[in-house]
Amino acid sequence: MKFRKIGNSGLSVSEISFGTWFPNNPDENDHQIQLCIGEALKSGINHFDTADVYREGKSEKALGTVLGDENYLRKDFVISSKVYWPRSRKPNDFGLSRKNILDSIERSLKRLKTDYLDIYYCHRFDSQTSLKETINAMDYLIQQGKILYWGTSVWNSAQLERVQYNAKILGARPPIVEQARYNMIDRYIEVEIMDTIKFHNIGLVIWSPLSGGLLTQDLINNRIDLNRLLKKNRIPKSIVDISRIIKLSEFAESLGITLSQLAISWILKNKEINSVITGATNPNHVINNVDASDVVLSNSSIKEIESILKNKPKKHSIYRNNVDSIMNRSNII
Repeated sequence: MKFRKIGNSGLSVSEISFGTWFPNNPDENDHQIQLCIGEALKSGINHFDTADVYREGKSEKALGTVLGDENYLRKDFVISSKVYWPRSRKPNDFGLSRKNILDSIERSLKRLKTDYLDIYYCHRFDSQTSLKETINAMDYLIQQGKILYWGTSVWNSAQLERVQYNAKILGARPPIVEQARYNMIDRYIEVEIMDTIKFHNIGLVIWSPLSGGLLTQDLINNRIDLNRLLKKNRIPKSIVDISRIIKLSEFAESLGITLSQLAISWILKNKEINSVITGATNPNHVINNVDASDVVLSNSSIKEIESILKNKPKKHSIYRNNVDSIMNRSNII
């Protein structure tokens, strides 16, 4: 397993992370999830991602059961969880208020059987709470030793700029990482998010690398229903071109790898990306995903993939004159 530093921090994470978002599927149980986590540990994965709302806290409990085993050392893992989404209909069980953040972290730590989180993510931007209140709450948790770092998830470029600026004004620790959705089909972060990430030297961790299952052989072999998959993952059918996915699968086969390995290695070619969060419903999925870390795509392979995808996002014309060459961006907040 290869490792990368997150942004300008000293924190090292495995290129392949294990994510614990599992739908409430009656065919899945905690035992199967724990088998997958065990395989991830054997494969060298050190970064495990979860959230307080995943399976209503059951994912945190399943992760805590395995990693809390006396045979493992807490220091060897990077555990991240998240806060934002409603946990009940009560008015304060939602968002990024100080109250909800401090309450949610206690519940997460108890379920995970740990004294601290390595990374605590703001699961979305909260427009109803002062950003300064959120920053101060996260800084307080760092001072208390309950989290080591904090991050954001699915924040846009303007929000990422605002949080860096406000943290500097407050003298507080800024978020070190953004967790974004990114894959061969959905490339929106290439337009502005990547630019902001590079400028502030923020880490970048990716989720949904297989676009909810679209970039897997299961779709090609008709083992999953496309319309159901699109609806479940809220993916517009207009952006999905099955013929291109088939061509990608054929190209992956010519390289001696699976379609999912091609999709993951294509993401990891970008050195600004620190880790890719992968899911699994059986241990074999874990092994397949981990093997993607060893795949190094040649320049010719990358060009071939681009010729198949034909979906590279373009910046608005206002950006095409390279404003950075005219104005020194370091003087602009």
